[in-house]
Amino acid sequence: MGKKVLVVDDEKLIVKGIRFSLEQDGMEVDCAYDGEEALEAAKKKEYDVVLLDVMLPVMTGFEVCQQIREFSSMPIIMLTAKGDDMDKILGLEYGADDYITKPFNILEVKARIKAIMRRSTKQNAEVQAKVVVFGDLKIDCESRRVYVNSKEVNLTAKEFDLLELLIFNPNKVYSRENLLNTVWGYDYPGDVRTVDVHIRRLREKIEGNPSEPKYVHTKWGVGYFFQN
Repeated sequence: MGKKVLVVDDEKLIVKGIRFSLEQDGMEVDCAYDGEEALEAAKKKEYDVVLLDVMLPVMTGFEVCQQIREFSSMPIIMLTAKGDDMDKILGLEYGADDYITKPFNILEVKARIKAIMRRSTKQNAEVQAKVVVFGDLKIDCESRRVYVNSKEVNLTAKEFDLLELLIFNPNKVYSRENLLNTVWGYDYPGDVRTVDVHIRRLREKIEGNPSEPKYVHTKWGVGYFFQN
């Protein structure tokens, strides 16, 4: 069974081109042309990647991304306007794992989708069947679930990857560049602001008081570390 991809864009020619190209590589592709349709598709099926345009009818891509994050950590790549840094930052804020600027080359789209799939497959293969507990924080590495005070919190794929890396290397300080290269990969074209956004979101989900973190700490001028 091929990898499952959801392509969401209101420009049908773009969707048709992406779908044709991905299907040529053996992927199973579903399409949606507005935000509401995209959200319904994501609720019915777990996709390996969602390719999600920002500007959509009915619901924006940001709204769709935010609502998907309420029930799933499936990887999401946002399609943003060329040079619009605010769209990129907002996409990450709402839970996207990556972004591609329009207009784009279909080869870049395919490469980024495959890169996310490779990392996800590798991480799933390497994950150890163990549960780690630190105070009120519980991490189930096999199911990739995280609990705070016995209540499950929904982390995105990248948020979990960051947390997993940090907890298995306690008190080791990682620079933002190091985290970007390790978690997103050396081929990721984004900048270190991506790391800052994800760390802040992670703290909001696992820390009782994000402004005074108990677990994920900042070493000013250096980077981030997990204190056990």
